[in-house]
Amino acid sequence: MTAPGKLYLVPAPLDFGCDEQAPLEQALPRGTLEAAAGITHWICENAKSARAYLKRIDAVVPLAAPLQAQQIQELPREVHKKGDHAGQFDARPLLSAALEGYDVGLLSEAGMPAVADPGSSVARAAHELGLTVVPLTGPVSLLLALAASGLNGQNFAFVGYLPQDAEGRVQRIRELEALALRTGQTQLFIETPYRNAALLQSLTQTLQHHTRLAVARGLTLASCQVRSDTVRNWRAKPLQGDDRAPAVFAIGR
Repeated sequence: MTAPGKLYLVPAPLDFGCDEQAPLEQALPRGTLEAAAGITHWICENAKSARAYLKRIDAVVPLAAPLQAQQIQELPREVHKKGDHAGQFDARPLLSAALEGYDVGLLSEAGMPAVADPGSSVARAAHELGLTVVPLTGPVSLLLALAASGLNGQNFAFVGYLPQDAEGRVQRIRELEALALRTGQTQLFIETPYRNAALLQSLTQTLQHHTRLAVARGLTLASCQVRSDTVRNWRAKPLQGDDRAPAVFAIGR
Protein backbone atom coordinates (compact mmCIF):
# COMPACT_ATOMS: atom_id res chain seq x y z
CA MET A 1 0.00 0.00 0.00
CA THR A 2 1.39 3.40 -0.98
CA ALA A 3 2.10 5.72 1.94
CA PRO A 4 0.21 9.02 1.66
CA GLY A 5 2.02 12.21 0.80
CA LYS A 6 2.21 15.28 2.98
CA LEU A 7 0.67 18.72 2.64
CA TYR A 8 3.35 21.41 2.66
CA LEU A 9 2.34 25.00 3.36
CA VAL A 10 4.82 26.86 1.16
CA PRO A 11 5.31 30.58 1.88
CA ALA A 12 5.90 32.96 -1.01
CA PRO A 13 7.90 36.21 -1.00
CA LEU A 14 6.00 39.39 -0.17
CA ASP A 15 6.80 41.14 -3.45
CA PHE A 16 3.75 39.92 -5.43
CA GLY A 17 2.42 42.81 -7.51
CA CYS A 18 5.44 45.01 -6.69
CA ASP A 19 7.75 46.62 -9.23
CA GLU A 20 10.64 45.52 -7.02
CA GLN A 21 11.61 41.90 -6.34
CA ALA A 22 14.03 40.79 -3.65
CA PRO A 23 16.38 37.87 -4.41
CA LEU A 24 14.54 34.71 -3.41
CA GLU A 25 17.43 33.55 -1.21
CA GLN A 26 17.00 36.69 0.93
CA ALA A 27 13.28 36.17 1.46
CA LEU A 28 13.19 32.40 2.06
CA PRO A 29 15.51 29.89 3.75
CA ARG A 30 17.37 27.39 1.60
CA GLY A 31 15.51 24.53 3.27
CA THR A 32 12.15 25.96 2.23
CA LEU A 33 13.30 26.39 -1.37
CA GLU A 34 14.65 22.84 -1.50
CA ALA A 35 11.43 21.39 -0.08
CA ALA A 36 9.35 23.40 -2.58
CA ALA A 37 11.55 22.33 -5.49
CA GLY A 38 10.83 18.69 -4.70
CA ILE A 39 7.04 19.09 -4.93
CA THR A 40 5.25 18.41 -8.21
CA HIS A 41 1.58 18.78 -7.17
CA TRP A 42 0.19 22.14 -6.11
CA ILE A 43 -2.93 23.89 -4.83
CA CYS A 44 -2.86 27.65 -5.28
CA GLU A 45 -4.82 30.88 -5.63
CA ASN A 46 -3.72 31.54 -9.19
CA ALA A 47 -1.94 29.12 -11.53
CA LYS A 48 -0.15 31.86 -13.47
CA SER A 49 1.45 33.42 -10.40
CA ALA A 50 2.22 29.93 -9.03
CA ARG A 51 4.15 29.09 -12.19
CA ALA A 52 6.00 32.42 -11.99
CA TYR A 53 7.03 31.59 -8.42
CA LEU A 54 8.12 28.07 -9.36
CA LYS A 55 10.23 29.56 -12.15
CA ARG A 56 11.99 31.75 -9.57
CA ILE A 57 12.59 28.70 -7.37
CA ASP A 58 13.97 26.74 -10.34
CA ALA A 59 16.62 29.43 -10.86
CA VAL A 60 17.91 28.74 -7.33
CA VAL A 61 17.11 25.05 -6.79
CA PRO A 62 16.23 22.89 -9.84
CA LEU A 63 12.64 21.64 -9.78
CA ALA A 64 11.99 17.91 -9.50
CA ALA A 65 9.85 18.11 -12.66
CA PRO A 66 9.84 20.63 -15.53
CA LEU A 67 7.50 23.58 -15.10
CA GLN A 68 5.14 22.29 -17.79
CA ALA A 69 4.86 18.95 -15.98
CA GLN A 70 3.86 20.45 -12.62
CA GLN A 71 0.30 19.56 -11.60
CA ILE A 72 -1.38 22.79 -10.46
CA GLN A 73 -4.95 23.18 -9.17
CA GLU A 74 -6.59 26.50 -8.32
CA LEU A 75 -8.84 27.10 -5.33
CA PRO A 76 -12.36 28.05 -6.51
CA ARG A 77 -12.96 31.76 -7.00
CA GLU A 78 -15.70 31.83 -4.36
CA VAL A 79 -13.10 30.79 -1.80
CA HIS A 80 -11.08 33.89 -2.67
CA LYS A 81 -14.11 36.14 -2.34
CA LYS A 82 -15.86 34.69 0.70
CA GLY A 83 -12.96 33.01 2.49
CA ASP A 84 -12.72 29.35 3.36
CA HIS A 85 -12.42 29.40 7.14
CA ALA A 86 -16.10 28.80 7.92
CA GLY A 87 -16.14 25.13 6.92
CA GLN A 88 -18.43 25.62 3.91
CA PHE A 89 -15.92 24.47 1.26
CA ASP A 90 -14.86 20.81 1.08
CA ALA A 91 -11.24 20.79 -0.09
CA ARG A 92 -10.72 17.04 0.26
CA PRO A 93 -11.01 16.35 -3.50
CA LEU A 94 -8.05 18.69 -4.08
CA LEU A 95 -5.87 16.36 -2.03
CA SER A 96 -6.43 13.20 -4.05
CA ALA A 97 -2.79 13.25 -5.20
CA ALA A 98 -1.64 13.14 -1.58
CA LEU A 99 -3.73 10.04 -1.00
CA GLU A 100 -1.95 8.49 -3.99
CA GLY A 101 1.43 9.13 -2.37
CA TYR A 102 2.45 12.52 -3.78
CA ASP A 103 3.47 15.45 -1.60
CA VAL A 104 1.25 18.46 -2.28
CA GLY A 105 2.22 22.10 -1.87
CA LEU A 106 -0.23 24.84 -0.89
CA LEU A 107 0.61 28.33 -2.18
CA SER A 108 -0.82 31.79 -1.77
CA GLU A 109 0.34 34.72 -3.86
CA ALA A 110 2.36 36.27 -1.03
CA GLY A 111 3.34 35.17 2.45
CA MET A 112 2.04 32.14 4.30
CA PRO A 113 -1.00 30.37 2.82
CA ALA A 114 -4.05 30.22 5.10
CA VAL A 115 -2.89 33.31 7.05
CA ALA A 116 -4.71 36.41 5.75
CA ASP A 117 -5.16 34.37 2.56
CA PRO A 118 -7.20 31.35 1.39
CA GLY A 119 -6.03 27.86 2.27
CA SER A 120 -7.33 27.00 5.73
CA SER A 121 -9.89 24.65 4.17
CA VAL A 122 -7.07 22.70 2.53
CA ALA A 123 -5.15 22.36 5.80
CA ARG A 124 -8.37 21.32 7.57
CA ALA A 125 -9.14 18.76 4.87
CA ALA A 126 -5.64 17.31 5.16
CA HIS A 127 -6.18 16.75 8.89
CA GLU A 128 -9.54 15.13 8.19
CA LEU A 129 -7.84 12.76 5.72
CA GLY A 130 -5.10 11.87 8.18
CA LEU A 131 -2.38 13.62 6.19
CA THR A 132 0.66 15.23 7.76
CA VAL A 133 0.63 19.03 7.44
CA VAL A 134 4.07 20.69 7.30
CA PRO A 135 4.34 24.51 7.47
CA LEU A 136 7.60 25.71 5.92
CA THR A 137 9.51 28.73 7.17
CA GLY A 138 9.05 32.03 5.37
CA PRO A 139 7.79 35.61 5.71
CA VAL A 140 4.44 36.35 7.37
CA SER A 141 3.64 40.04 6.86
CA LEU A 142 1.30 40.30 9.84
CA LEU A 143 3.91 39.18 12.35
CA LEU A 144 6.69 41.22 10.73
CA ALA A 145 4.51 44.33 10.92
CA LEU A 146 3.45 43.63 14.50
CA ALA A 147 7.02 43.03 15.67
CA ALA A 148 8.19 46.29 14.08
CA SER A 149 5.25 48.39 15.29
CA GLY A 150 6.09 48.67 18.97
CA LEU A 151 2.45 47.88 19.74
CA ASN A 152 1.25 45.10 22.05
CA GLY A 153 2.60 41.79 20.73
CA GLN A 154 1.19 39.78 23.65
CA ASN A 155 -2.45 40.46 22.80
CA PHE A 156 -3.42 41.15 19.20
CA ALA A 157 -6.04 40.32 16.59
CA PHE A 158 -6.07 40.26 12.80
CA VAL A 159 -9.43 41.52 11.54
CA GLY A 160 -8.96 41.23 7.77
CA TYR A 161 -10.27 43.97 5.51
CA LEU A 162 -12.26 47.00 6.61
CA PRO A 163 -15.45 48.01 4.74
CA GLN A 164 -14.94 49.74 1.41
CA ASP A 165 -17.73 52.30 1.77
CA ALA A 166 -16.65 55.42 3.66
CA GLU A 167 -19.38 55.35 6.30
CA GLY A 168 -18.94 51.67 7.09
CA ARG A 169 -15.16 52.06 7.20
CA VAL A 170 -15.34 54.94 9.70
CA GLN A 171 -17.71 52.98 11.93
CA ARG A 172 -15.42 49.94 11.87
CA ILE A 173 -12.34 52.06 12.63
CA ARG A 174 -14.08 53.52 15.69
CA GLU A 175 -15.10 50.04 16.87
CA LEU A 176 -11.56 48.72 16.54
CA GLU A 177 -10.08 51.78 18.22
CA ALA A 178 -12.46 51.46 21.17
CA LEU A 179 -11.49 47.81 21.56
CA ALA A 180 -7.77 48.57 21.31
CA LEU A 181 -7.91 51.40 23.85
CA ARG A 182 -10.14 49.50 26.28
CA THR A 183 -8.27 46.18 26.25
CA GLY A 184 -4.80 47.02 24.98
CA GLN A 185 -5.27 44.50 22.17
CA THR A 186 -3.48 45.56 18.97
CA GLN A 187 -5.78 45.51 15.94
CA LEU A 188 -4.17 44.48 12.63
CA PHE A 189 -5.79 44.81 9.21
CA ILE A 190 -4.94 45.03 5.52
CA GLU A 191 -6.27 46.58 2.34
CA THR A 192 -6.00 46.08 -1.40
CA PRO A 193 -2.93 48.18 -2.29
CA TYR A 194 -4.73 50.66 -4.55
CA ARG A 195 -7.00 51.54 -1.60
CA ASN A 196 -4.15 52.08 0.86
CA ALA A 197 -4.17 55.87 0.53
CA ALA A 198 -7.93 56.11 1.14
CA LEU A 199 -7.69 53.88 4.19
CA LEU A 200 -4.76 55.79 5.67
CA GLN A 201 -6.59 59.07 5.17
CA SER A 202 -9.68 57.67 6.87
CA LEU A 203 -7.57 56.40 9.78
CA THR A 204 -5.83 59.72 10.40
CA GLN A 205 -9.11 61.62 10.16
CA THR A 206 -11.13 59.25 12.36
CA LEU A 207 -8.82 58.03 15.12
CA GLN A 208 -8.27 59.99 18.32
CA HIS A 209 -5.10 62.06 18.39
CA HIS A 210 -3.43 59.98 21.13
CA THR A 211 -4.10 56.58 19.48
CA ARG A 212 -1.02 54.92 18.01
CA LEU A 213 -1.13 54.00 14.33
CA ALA A 214 1.46 51.80 12.62
CA VAL A 215 1.87 51.20 8.89
CA ALA A 216 4.31 48.66 7.47
CA ARG A 217 4.58 48.52 3.70
CA GLY A 218 6.92 46.86 1.24
CA LEU A 219 8.02 44.43 3.95
CA THR A 220 11.24 42.47 3.15
CA LEU A 221 11.97 44.80 0.20
CA ALA A 222 14.73 47.41 0.00
CA SER A 223 12.01 50.09 -0.10
CA CYS A 224 10.37 48.81 3.12
CA GLN A 225 8.82 51.50 5.32
CA VAL A 226 7.59 50.98 8.88
CA ARG A 227 6.23 53.92 10.85
CA SER A 228 4.53 53.82 14.24
CA ASP A 229 3.39 57.08 15.81
CA THR A 230 0.50 58.89 17.44
CA VAL A 231 -2.27 60.02 15.13
CA ARG A 232 -1.47 63.61 16.11
CA ASN A 233 1.99 63.19 14.59
CA TRP A 234 0.62 61.35 11.55
CA ARG A 235 -1.58 64.35 10.82
CA ALA A 236 1.35 66.73 11.18
CA LYS A 237 3.67 64.64 9.01
CA PRO A 238 2.00 62.38 6.40
CA LEU A 239 3.83 59.28 5.17
CA GLN A 240 5.74 59.72 1.93
CA GLY A 241 6.70 57.03 -0.60
CA ASP A 242 4.85 54.37 -2.58
CA ASP A 243 1.33 54.24 -1.15
CA ARG A 244 0.45 51.28 -3.40
CA ALA A 245 2.98 48.89 -1.89
CA PRO A 246 1.39 45.97 0.01
CA ALA A 247 0.81 47.18 3.56
CA VAL A 248 -0.27 46.08 7.02
CA PHE A 249 -2.00 48.58 9.31
CA ALA A 250 -2.19 48.40 13.10
CA ILE A 251 -3.74 50.51 15.84
CA GLY A 252 -3.21 50.32 19.57
CA ARG A 253 -2.11 52.26 22.58
